[in-house]
Amino acid sequence: MATLRERKAYREQILGALYEAIEGNRLLGMTGARLAHDLDIPEQDLAAACTYLAGEGLITIDWEPGNIPAMVTLTHQGIRLMEAEEEKRG
Repeated sequence: MATLRERKAYREQILGALYEAIEGNRLLGMTGARLAHDLDIPEQDLAAACTYLAGEGLITIDWEPGNIPAMVTLTHQGIRLMEAEEEKRG
């Protein structure tokens, strides 16, 4: 099981990867397999992080059997959060 620091980092990495991948088009998303591979996140931790982010209204998830994210996309709220973070960084 991931530590609190790891869980927070996974959530930030997922949001960042999705934001970078969609380039402002919220109809695009990423597969859970690609997120797990690209970010080197264990499947169980990916599922937990995605569940958390979905609960916050930042992403939507289409699930595969076995609690594996099939497709993950940013919501409007998720895009707004990432744009605000981008503006803070300048």
